[in-house]
Amino acid sequence: MSPDQQFTRWVKIALSVFLLLFVYFLLADSFMPMTPEARAMRPVTSIAPELSGPVQDVVVGDHQQVTQGDVLFRLDPSPFQIAHSQAQLNREQAEQENARLNAELTAARASLSSAQATLDERSGERRRAESLLGRQGISRQQYEQQVAAEHTAQAAVASAQAQIESLEVQLGEEGDDNLRLRQANNALEKAELDLAHTVVKAPESGVITNLQLQPGHYVQAGQPAVALVASTVEVVADFREKSLRHVALGDEAKVVFDALPGQIFEGHVSAFDAGSRAGQQAADGQLVDIPASDRWVRDAQRARIHVALDTPLSELPPSGARATVQLVPGEHAMAKPFAWLQAHLISWLHYVY
Repeated sequence: MSPDQQFTRWVKIALSVFLLLFVYFLLADSFMPMTPEARAMRPVTSIAPELSGPVQDVVVGDHQQVTQGDVLFRLDPSPFQIAHSQAQLNREQAEQENARLNAELTAARASLSSAQATLDERSGERRRAESLLGRQGISRQQYEQQVAAEHTAQAAVASAQAQIESLEVQLGEEGDDNLRLRQANNALEKAELDLAHTVVKAPESGVITNLQLQPGHYVQAGQPAVALVASTVEVVADFREKSLRHVALGDEAKVVFDALPGQIFEGHVSAFDAGSRAGQQAADGQLVDIPASDRWVRDAQRARIHVALDTPLSELPPSGARATVQLVPGEHAMAKPFAWLQAHLISWLHYVY
């Protein structure tokens, strides 16, 4: 075979291999997609105090493992203890005020009984005087004095009744429904809650990371002070949109972490993101910003999926650790051996790069 024939033969072989790989790539991208754009994500909780104040004590250390309910740090409780004591005093004052109003109400009711008795007496005297006046037994002046006395007694009864109504309104409901007591109880509960919030606890289990908080630092309510990385892990992977057209929830997935070469972890597709930032428009009152590009072939849009691992990891990777995800759509069983081969190839290559 001449050199020209050998060259032609190798060109044909190269073209055949290229064509075969090109067809394989097209099929693999549709029926067994794989992406290196994946990360291990652990939920990160930014823990912020409910109150503003100086930090009295930091209980945990950086990189420390904590469980739900563990104390992280404490604020100076002095001002909140004073507020709690004041709320207790206000509660006692409310009870004393109610007791005073009850006593005045009892006295007002006694005054009403006395005024009513006086009115009954004056009414009887007025009726007797009216009878005597008809028989000319008393003068007209004496009769008018009895009428005036009856009116005075009626006014005293009305005044006593008004005083009772005023005291009843001031006193309000009795027992736990009393407005004054409810207000004092609410203030006391608020003070107790603030005092409890001076102790900041872990809302879930995880690891404290990048701890910068020190005793004496002044923290603001609602401002993050401690970062807690949870003890659960989820893998997020970004695929080209067209690569996911045969993928459904629950489909098998194989995950290879860069930090764990040679190991393949089984998982499944747990969720699809509903969109990306490019698909969100803010109502800012501005005209639309149309991106301009002179590229003939534009970049493919990527969509994010979530992969849940079927078995827990013996050692959790740091949040943001790189990974490669190989999907195995359930409707195409013939693709499984090739997907298995691709995943193992990637796991071996991680020893190199």
